[in-house]
Amino acid sequence: MKLIYWVFALSFAINQFLYAESDKPLNFLFIVSDDLTASSLGSYGNEVCQTPNLDRLAAEGVQFDRAYCQYPVCGASRASFMSGLYPETTGFLGNIKTLGSYRVVNPEFANHPSIGGFLRGNGYVSARVSKIYHMGVPGGIEAGEPGGDEPDSWDRAYDVWAPETSSPGVFTELSPKHRHWGSSFVRIVVPDDQSETQADELATSHAIAIMENRALHRNKTNFLKPGKPFFLAVGLVRPHVPLIAPQKHFDLYDPTAMNMPEYPEDDLLDVPEANRKKANARSYKMTEGQQKEALAAYYASVTYMDEQVGRLLNTLDRLDLAKNTVVIFISDHGWLLGEHGCWQKSNLFEPTCQVPLIIRAPGFESSAGKQTKGLAELIDLYPTIAELAGLEERAPSILEGQSLVSLLDRPDASEWQKKSAYTVMGSKKAVHRTIKTDQYRYSRYDNGDEELYDHRKDPEEFTNQAMNSDYSEIKEQLAGLIPID
Repeated sequence: MKLIYWVFALSFAINQFLYAESDKPLNFLFIVSDDLTASSLGSYGNEVCQTPNLDRLAAEGVQFDRAYCQYPVCGASRASFMSGLYPETTGFLGNIKTLGSYRVVNPEFANHPSIGGFLRGNGYVSARVSKIYHMGVPGGIEAGEPGGDEPDSWDRAYDVWAPETSSPGVFTELSPKHRHWGSSFVRIVVPDDQSETQADELATSHAIAIMENRALHRNKTNFLKPGKPFFLAVGLVRPHVPLIAPQKHFDLYDPTAMNMPEYPEDDLLDVPEANRKKANARSYKMTEGQQKEALAAYYASVTYMDEQVGRLLNTLDRLDLAKNTVVIFISDHGWLLGEHGCWQKSNLFEPTCQVPLIIRAPGFESSAGKQTKGLAELIDLYPTIAELAGLEERAPSILEGQSLVSLLDRPDASEWQKKSAYTVMGSKKAVHRTIKTDQYRYSRYDNGDEELYDHRKDPEEFTNQAMNSDYSEIKEQLAGLIPID
């Protein structure tokens, strides 16, 4: 009789524990990299750049192979995904450094909460570490500024104050004819034992301290929202220029062994003027050797950033938080690394619009390691987080994205309804727009210029089919998908 009693008691206790764990609100660790192209990650097919920690995250979560930003520049993209609204809706186009972000640009949204503000208003502790909204890199980071932040997003915010261009180490200008610090190619090799003051190491260490605080002291009476779940947004500024990393990361990449992208000599002749401003021949004028050094330095910076992601993931494991924490990793937009002879952002080619997106969420373990071809936009993150938090019915009705939770459950995308992703570039006076579908990318510029690429036949976008009469009907259909005109 006693044996039956103890078996029943043990079974009851286990069920109570499991129920308590599953009934806990989920935490969110939201990691935002800066200027990271998806093609630089191992899980996205890169065989040279070493990203073991992000590869691990992809193996444990769902990787979105066709996710796209809404604007290929930091400020507008970040304001868009944090508000869940397209840049043209808020009017936030470009990089705007004013504190208050999209609310200052368009007072109509003064009461519209960001992702952080929404969760904060629903019982979460919301915290920011380093760059989530626009922040000058370099410049703002060196001054320890908050940048174009949304203060109502956070219960607490930590602004990194780091040396950036004044970092110790070997400083090399790789694009000496382009001297704008926020876009010129500068390589800084930091001694291995002097990297602890770098922006991303500082940000990661502070984020780790926050997670330790929440995990180990959650029920203290003087605690901020005792026992409540957290939304922790961590901004990692690498691989944004300057390309900074410790010596050990640079040692992984021999510039002379870098293989640069191949493209036709006349590749840009059929490309509209607005989409070729980042050509090396006109903007950077790097020699072939300098371009190889820039690519190697970019990879070193990516690996350094990846190392910080590993520190965050290891902390979740150490504190036993992983089983109850959603991890979302993105970049604010993509980048060009010599494709079409072009570099960096601010254009509408595929590598600039595409972003890495990896989500690891409790309850979707059966999808671990899978990739989805379902089209996704960064504005989809807001409704996704709301649904994962069980708050979808409270989410603002004006959100323009679509929850990705069904793709976490069924990555094969067989029932996914989104048929296009939308990205814009330019200003209120001259907006350039592009639509990505399963097979095509169609771009229309403010002056009427057009681009059309058939990705099944031409995945690298070498041939603009906009003037090809064989594509007239397709072009008309794609133009009809542009949501705002």
